[in-house]
Amino acid sequence: METFLGLDYPTWWFLVVGALFSGYAILDGFDFGAGAWHLFLRKEESRRIALNAIGPVWDGNEVWLVIGGGALFAGFPVMYATFFSALYVPFMLFLVFIIFRAIAIEFRSKEPGKRWRQSWDICYSVSSIMLGFLLGVVLGNILLGIEIGPNYLYQGDGFFEFLNPYAIMTGFTSLSLFMMHGAIYLLLKTEGRLFVKLTFLLKKGMIFFIVSFGITSLYTLLYVTHLSDDFRSNPALFIIPLLTFLAIANVPRLASKKKYLMAFVFSSLTISLLLVLVAIEMYPNMLLSTIDPQYNLDIYEAAASNKSMKIMMIIVAIGAPLVLGYTTFVYMTFKGKVEMDENSY
Repeated sequence: METFLGLDYPTWWFLVVGALFSGYAILDGFDFGAGAWHLFLRKEESRRIALNAIGPVWDGNEVWLVIGGGALFAGFPVMYATFFSALYVPFMLFLVFIIFRAIAIEFRSKEPGKRWRQSWDICYSVSSIMLGFLLGVVLGNILLGIEIGPNYLYQGDGFFEFLNPYAIMTGFTSLSLFMMHGAIYLLLKTEGRLFVKLTFLLKKGMIFFIVSFGITSLYTLLYVTHLSDDFRSNPALFIIPLLTFLAIANVPRLASKKKYLMAFVFSSLTISLLLVLVAIEMYPNMLLSTIDPQYNLDIYEAAASNKSMKIMMIIVAIGAPLVLGYTTFVYMTFKGKVEMDENSY
């Protein structure tokens, strides 16, 4: 098999897809988290400020999801087909909530009526909560395994089969992580009484995450034992869990010192390192079969041709800097505290 810089093309594409979804989780994660806190903000002005904190960036953050999905389809078409067939229900729910969330953001300020705004506030917050939760549910099912049979066809028959206890725990963990991440972002964008309110909410969010993460990690170690095989065979990999633990521990430490920018950096690192852990635990597999390990789908069986991957690597080399540049430009343009004006949400 052809290689590039010592790695074969399926492995390179595995890293590319992982990087894109990590970027999406970090960027859209904080605006999901901000939306999850929305109903905890009682005053109309506070809710408007919170919406305007994410207003210039939320739709740009979703570009990373589109690119990540496109890269997955282009690089691993077999995995894409099996994956979406198996988790069709959560993905359709995700699509519904992401549509309603966008509508709520745009429609909320179109009418001055109190009931109108309250209705869209509920829609926006519930959608944000469900989006964060569903991403965790999907991740939990990937880690636990899916009923994949011969020819990588999905064999499950339960409509809510994806809502198993482990996936639900992972869903709460991802939601709590995004809520912590989102509260830190809002603290970077607000001041005054809302800032004080958010410091209180951040403490609640950190407790929620630490408890959820602890329970899910313990369950994983006790019952999802296949995920630790790579770590047992290569002890050097334990540096990743150690770095993850240090990143998590640094968030409350920095928040207590009101160093919210660095706390945001470390909450972003936490998201990234947790996904690195998932990648290490799965590689070279992309989907695990709960029917028989012989039906596991790895990167080589799922990959497109080497020629296709070469061409796509060139496209990535050109496109990735453009996306990063656009994202950086937007965040630099709208940096600083939120200022309300006639164009605000």
